[in-house]
Amino acid sequence: MSFFPKISFHREVEEYLTKVFRNNELITALGTQEVESRYQSLLSHLSHPPAFTTVRVNTHLASVKHVKKLLFEEIQKQFKGLCVPVLEHPKLQDILLIPVIGPRQGLKKHASEVIVGAQCGYAVLRGAHVYVPGIISTSRSMKAGDLVSVYSDIEGKCKRGAKEFEGVKVFLGNGISELSRSEIFSSVGPSNGMGVRMIEPVYLSPSFDNVLPSHLFLQNLPSVVVSHILNPQPGERILDMCAAPGGKTTHVATLMHDQGEVIAMDRIANKVKKIKQNAELLQLNCIKAFCYDGTKALSVEKRGDDREGPPFLPESFDRILLDAPCSGMGQRPNMAYSSTLKEVTSYQPLQRKLFTVEPHIGGEGMRGAGLSPDQLKLLQRFDPSAVTLQGMDINSLQDSREDDLISLANKDCIGFFIAKFIKSSSK
Repeated sequence: MSFFPKISFHREVEEYLTKVFRNNELITALGTQEVESRYQSLLSHLSHPPAFTTVRVNTHLASVKHVKKLLFEEIQKQFKGLCVPVLEHPKLQDILLIPVIGPRQGLKKHASEVIVGAQCGYAVLRGAHVYVPGIISTSRSMKAGDLVSVYSDIEGKCKRGAKEFEGVKVFLGNGISELSRSEIFSSVGPSNGMGVRMIEPVYLSPSFDNVLPSHLFLQNLPSVVVSHILNPQPGERILDMCAAPGGKTTHVATLMHDQGEVIAMDRIANKVKKIKQNAELLQLNCIKAFCYDGTKALSVEKRGDDREGPPFLPESFDRILLDAPCSGMGQRPNMAYSSTLKEVTSYQPLQRKLFTVEPHIGGEGMRGAGLSPDQLKLLQRFDPSAVTLQGMDINSLQDSREDDLISLANKDCIGFFIAKFIKSSSK
């Protein structure tokens, strides 16, 4: 079942992906029809949010059981008594899963409209309210307190401040305007703050705006798996090469019980500031963040100064985590992918350059890269098309077994890929 249109790409990107996902090795193994079915399923899944919201508990400050109780009470309050469970992941003991209800059919659309940018729209589909910076257009007579229907301008063609928009837009649900049109678009009006409070979103997910901020961290499931695979130990020295905004950095520090040293790097100063803010919020003291280019982090000679931080000598760390820059194509939901083929393929040389200086939840690697069956099993590929695209309503949720829900959460997440390398010698 597909509620939204399939994700769209630039023509050359679509041609490139078609060749990748319809390669001869896959067709030989699965057959043309099955390969085509999986590819079309993937395109549909990418435009829809994952079936579960994943949150990581900061076990440095509280137990999973305690936070689970607090979160369940918060969700009950937000959903006005609707009984949506909070599940503990059986293999990732610091993870809580909340089923996403939707898509909800038959919501009444109101005459007053609010158009938001694509990124704001994706956040709304994952439980956020609409904030002023994300608003591009509203109906001309919109006042504070009006019931409004919220739409996403997925192609980025709506002009800021327009009084109406007839281009391609996707319905996200209904809300109550917190501000009037004149307040939103006035030159002296608010530049931030809430613009629309969502009351009938198409996908019902809890809002985490200021909800247990020191105890919870919103983090996609494959991203969580990475730190568990790294398996950091208390007292070790760990390097996170491309660390912003700090989800994996803070997770690593938590798994180490805040004992040892976690060095976090990123090239952009504002992103490094965000790492430090997250570490402070989660009360983790073993993290040291530096603004530095990861491709220049290795030094073959000892520095003459006494400054701590990069560059580092070889074998300075017990473990290294590299979440290399990538295309971001697996992020969900995404209805219109704007990168060109040149941009998509530009990440490969950078990833190789960075590489030169396990709980197993994902499926095996994809055929077509020349790896043997045994080598494919050493990889973890989170492929959204591995499950049938389906909605979830409160009745089907109540009838589902917890094991089946966990299995769905493991598969219906963002698209992601993990490979683990173990140093075999010091040569």
